[in-house]
Amino acid sequence: MLMIRAIIRPEKTDEVKAALLEAGYPAVTKMEVYGRGKQRGLKVGNVTYDELPKEMLMVVAADFEKDLILRTILDSARTGEKGSYGDGKIFITPVEEVYTVSSGTKEA
Repeated sequence: MLMIRAIIRPEKTDEVKAALLEAGYPAVTKMEVYGRGKQRGLKVGNVTYDELPKEMLMVVAADFEKDLILRTILDSARTGEKGSYGDGKIFITPVEEVYTVSSGTKEA
């Protein structure tokens, strides 16, 4: 299993969630996060906004589903045809174990 974490622009969150739902992945965890990437924030006049608001969406899925989920997020989170700085990042990591809290059972 894999955990896919996508840090994206807040205005793209609904579009990405809708695209994931349409692709068959309704289970998504969303968090408000703040940070900066290579652009090192945003400067407006004399003020530098060092940490910009983003949303982090997390999806846990089987390894074979990775490519479809990745393509769905990339296509729906990108700004315009070519994208732009600040569109976000996607991190994919292995998940060793998953448990359901209500039953305490380990999932396969």
